[in-house]
Amino acid sequence: MACNYNILSFPCIGKVVPIEPLTLNTNLNYISKPCTKTLISTVSVEKIPIAGKFGSFGGKFVAEVLISPLAELESEFNSVLLDHEFKMEVATALRDYVGRETPLYHAQKLTDYYKNINGEGPEIYIKREDLSHGGSYKMNNVIAQAILAKRMGRKRVITATSSGHHGVAAAAVCAKFSLDCTVFIGTKDMLRKPSNVQLMELLGAQVKPVDGSFQAAASESTREWINNLDTGYYLAGTAVGPHPIPTMVREFNSVIGKETRKQAMEKWGGIPDVLVACVGTGCNALGLIHEFIGDKSVRMIGVEGGGGGDLHSASLVRGEVGVYHGAMCYLLQDGEGQITKTHSVASGLEFPGVSPELSFLKESGRIECYTVTDQEALDVLEPNYCIHLINNAAYKRLCRLEGIVPALEASHALAYLEKLCPMLPDGAKVVVNCSGTGYNDAPTVLNSIPVNEN
Repeated sequence: MACNYNILSFPCIGKVVPIEPLTLNTNLNYISKPCTKTLISTVSVEKIPIAGKFGSFGGKFVAEVLISPLAELESEFNSVLLDHEFKMEVATALRDYVGRETPLYHAQKLTDYYKNINGEGPEIYIKREDLSHGGSYKMNNVIAQAILAKRMGRKRVITATSSGHHGVAAAAVCAKFSLDCTVFIGTKDMLRKPSNVQLMELLGAQVKPVDGSFQAAASESTREWINNLDTGYYLAGTAVGPHPIPTMVREFNSVIGKETRKQAMEKWGGIPDVLVACVGTGCNALGLIHEFIGDKSVRMIGVEGGGGGDLHSASLVRGEVGVYHGAMCYLLQDGEGQITKTHSVASGLEFPGVSPELSFLKESGRIECYTVTDQEALDVLEPNYCIHLINNAAYKRLCRLEGIVPALEASHALAYLEKLCPMLPDGAKVVVNCSGTGYNDAPTVLNSIPVNEN
């Protein structure tokens, strides 16, 4: 079965075929078919799925000890969404502390790069989440949940991080609100992003290493939460897990899409034709696309980590339905239902499961799902290539053309432009979510590209 036997908190069930009646919180027709570019015509999504289900995806597959805490969290979440004071406090913090709204930047040189010989091609815009305080979109969700934790009377925040952006955001916000902060991080990710570990410690967080990657860190943080249910608040940074966690994380990140709609109307008097975002667990992609699910004309594209060789992190493209970390979703498992190893050069994309909401959007055909390999994201060159050729990499292309340093995660979305742009009509408006800054990814990028010293 699709279980990690080290996970004590969230029971998991593998190879699930839904046999119960579908519990729909949307007007989307549940259609079992592969990911496609065809858009369905009856799209209308409620802002708050009451039952925590997206078609057959989502739910609460958890140990009995977590039923009551999750119910309390759901009640508080539903309450604050109707609380004007809470909304104003979050909006003020997003403006004055996080630095929202982030720009919708017209990447003119990148646009020119993708024009054909007739000078035609799409117009490319970049949603600059890398300019948020902390260097990523993670602050949107963290600031709101920290305010929620205070309202619930919690004094201690427990969380897990992969690339470190969420950990840095959590540590910073806990310092702001005088909350104790414990961050679990995999030793594999610590080696990738040592500077983020140092920042978390500098901001006052207690950083606890866990052997492995984010998958192991998430499991260990859940155990810690179970041992501190009365005083601890589990600050989820990903749109996976039992209800209401996926809905909360998506809702607090949806400010990205709301701003994008407003800014698009200001810039060209319409809405985007295509939205592109990388997909790890799905929270940054949902932050951008959720606002536009009901707009039938808008194509939505999610780009997963294709890794290299047999190892990848493409849950939507290559996964199967099962239950993992408390919710039904697409996940990576072998023929016996065991969770398989994952890999991506971008640690934020490296996870075997994905958001139940994105799983539903994929299953219904509303979102297109593709992969980009490590090589395509970084354009890893063969030996003896000259240094001047490295600007073909998606990461370096944005650096060289626009002076913007994207995170490795966002580089996967940018790399997909190579395949997407030639298929788009002249003048189509494309928005790519730059989910975070890639300053601390520079060593990984430079070390992956051999240089001819001659």
